[in-house]
Amino acid sequence: MVLDRSISRFGKDFAFYYSGYWRDMPATEGVTVVIYEQVYPQSGTFLWVEMNQTRVYQTYFGRRYNDVKQMAEQAILLSINELANIQAGKMLGDTTIDPL
Repeated sequence: MVLDRSISRFGKDFAFYYSGYWRDMPATEGVTVVIYEQVYPQSGTFLWVEMNQTRVYQTYFGRRYNDVKQMAEQAILLSINELANIQAGKMLGDTTIDPL
């Protein structure tokens, strides 16, 4: 599940691209992804992605043009790595990973 807590146009575009990539990934059931955003009116936006309450990606959007799609691709690659860690922990019986 991907929850969008963004508020700006850049954040909404990022969430759109990210969730599109996330839908195409297998074995994501039971994993919660939340996209957060903090807007600083004079300087830009700070955006981060949490997976099962662990921050896996963060970036800064300036007030001008940003390649949002490329940033979403970077975030999904880091999310794939974290998803692999979660799945490996489940397979090995790691008790530090809390199943939802």
